[in-house]
Amino acid sequence: MMKMFCRSICLWACLFLAMGAKAQKFEDFFVDRTLRIDYNFSGNVKEQHISVDELATSPHWYGKRQHLAELPVEGNGQITVRDHRSQRIIYRYCFSTLFQEWLTNDEAKRVSRSFENVFLIPMPKDTVDVTIDLRDNRRVITSTLTHQVVPTDILIRHIGEKNLTPYDVVQRPADSTKCIRIAFVAEGYTRQEMGIFREDVDRAMGALFAHEPFKSMRDRFEVVAVCAPSEESGTSEPSKGIWKNTVLHSHFDTFYSDRYLTTLNIKDLHNVLAGIPYEHIIILVNTSTYGGGGILNSYNLSAAHHSYSLPVIVHEFGHSFAGLADEYAYENEPIPMYPHDVEPWEKNITTKVDFHDKWENLINKVDGVGFYEGAGYSLNGVYRGFKDCRMRTNSFPTFCPVCEQAIRRYIDFFTK
Repeated sequence: MMKMFCRSICLWACLFLAMGAKAQKFEDFFVDRTLRIDYNFSGNVKEQHISVDELATSPHWYGKRQHLAELPVEGNGQITVRDHRSQRIIYRYCFSTLFQEWLTNDEAKRVSRSFENVFLIPMPKDTVDVTIDLRDNRRVITSTLTHQVVPTDILIRHIGEKNLTPYDVVQRPADSTKCIRIAFVAEGYTRQEMGIFREDVDRAMGALFAHEPFKSMRDRFEVVAVCAPSEESGTSEPSKGIWKNTVLHSHFDTFYSDRYLTTLNIKDLHNVLAGIPYEHIIILVNTSTYGGGGILNSYNLSAAHHSYSLPVIVHEFGHSFAGLADEYAYENEPIPMYPHDVEPWEKNITTKVDFHDKWENLINKVDGVGFYEGAGYSLNGVYRGFKDCRMRTNSFPTFCPVCEQAIRRYIDFFTK
């Protein structure tokens, strides 16, 4: 009798918790404003540190309003927001960073460096505890910080309320309450070149929304073009001794890789975007040199005028938007990014250690879907689901069925 009673209590408690989670509404814990938290991530291979830089708030919240405490993918780091009084998780967010990528380079064995990072969460109504953690390629937390945010703190800077960067809405969604917002940002375009930037935005949009599932789900996206002028045209190329004064100070040769085009000035990027409706960022760089980069829930930055610019923009958006992994491998110098005894969190590659909730539902149902060795920069031990894909080569015209499914699920998570 006692066992039955305890079991009933447990079932009732689980039902109560489930009902409570389902009943959580955005308005219960948040107001329609954005809280921006700037962090510094620093350290080296042996130790990493997280510190708070500053906080700012801007009008309106443009991120998710449902599934607030859930994550569509794990990411290389996470933010967890808890109501201070009840310690209930009221918001979660996943990300990856350049800092964590840098840690895989030999330089991180010799020196310590610091990287800017900016994250956006909805503005809480009451005091919250914010926990941010970084994870290694074994999915183990290597550094964590918990800090308190009091929304009435007078030192939270107000931004985005006046003198906004000029922008245009170039695509509106069918339902503005359940949509995903993309901001195209100009980098290395002078004021006189903003007409070129707008043409580049139209070309990039056309390429992105020509791919499924973006094509059939296009009405779930709002897109803006942010006309941030630079003093000089182009971008910096350190290996050639070229340094340009641009609004985001982007440059090639990131981590000494000649085609790796990024910006380390994340605070400048979000200052440019303050007050503008955005969630995901695509930075178009005014250069014809091949290069780019994409970081989950940080940004997609790509050259705008190379012959492969459009497929690169789409490929990098696969990284920055949906957290897809690269599906190619290096023959001469494989990078041990994915340990073969750990299952990657990315939905389009596997080590077969824990192949679950990926593309098992497509095997024997979609032609060509299976296991193809060679992915995640490794020739052996890491598998992709299809022979070729936009996440593997620039010449393949579409996302493969595995990546298309992953992106579709990601869009549904934020818009249903």
